[in-house]
Amino acid sequence: MKQKKQLMTSSGQPVRKTPLATRVWNYRGYYLMFIPVAIFVLLIYYWPMLGIRYAWFDYKPVGPKTFVGWKHFETMFATAAFWTAFKNTLQLSIMKLLITTLTAVVASVFLNEMNNLLAKKSLQTIIYLPHFMSWAVVAGIFSMLLSPTSTGMVNGILKDIGILDPAGNGIYFLASKAWWRPIFYIINIWKETGWGTIIFLATLSGINPELYEAADIDGASRMQKIWNVTVPALTNTIITVLILNLAKVMNMFESVFVLYNSAVYDVSDVISTYIYRQTFAVALPNYGYSTAVGLFKSLVGGFLVIVCNQLSKKTRGRGIV
Repeated sequence: MKQKKQLMTSSGQPVRKTPLATRVWNYRGYYLMFIPVAIFVLLIYYWPMLGIRYAWFDYKPVGPKTFVGWKHFETMFATAAFWTAFKNTLQLSIMKLLITTLTAVVASVFLNEMNNLLAKKSLQTIIYLPHFMSWAVVAGIFSMLLSPTSTGMVNGILKDIGILDPAGNGIYFLASKAWWRPIFYIINIWKETGWGTIIFLATLSGINPELYEAADIDGASRMQKIWNVTVPALTNTIITVLILNLAKVMNMFESVFVLYNSAVYDVSDVISTYIYRQTFAVALPNYGYSTAVGLFKSLVGGFLVIVCNQLSKKTRGRGIV
């Protein structure tokens, strides 16, 4: 039978472990201070998890709860609207992640190359500001800019330069299946690029200046220094950002909810908005079905966290959890 390894001090003496009860009593003050935190965590984060049992019940605002087994999961997997929302969630989240990361890298590189400190700080402030706006405000701004009526600045410009017929109707960008996704990505670039540059600028500030001096001695141009010194230094950070954010792809809600409408459900509806409509936008919602969809979303999100943790271990040498 395998024996426990005895812990030894640096002098070779065996370590005598203090009994648990004694340790708890010695640090009773810390445990007492932890009790309110433990109660808060249990009530806010763990108590609501008991609600997942309703995924196996018919649970409506009126009438008793009825056990239905796996019926809601069978209905979910047989519903085309669910699979459309699931596909859109992955497509929108992953494309948004790739595009915003790329634009943040490009913006941080060019900000790092600016020699005028005042201009650099001013530009940084300007591109950071949209991040602090709520999505409701952002949706209001772009709804006005993209309006097909005479108040829409974008349609007005297109008519002025001759792309659209001045006497015709404008393009309703946010109600067009062809235009909704490109507009969604553009809005996310505008809102999140500035915030994303923070971590990349922090990485760039840590590059050894001797690398640039060596490149100058070798006669490298500015673009060659960017490509051969700056970009390689950012590679690990880019991979880390992509991996850490990949675990969040199932959590998209607010940015879609404030911009989409029934005309573009096929290209914009995501799992979270689908759950919202099943819960609040029908006359007699079945909370059991909504719970089943939410549970499936959580399981997929948990799987992605595990995958990202393994990828993080391979690339960074340590996991994210």
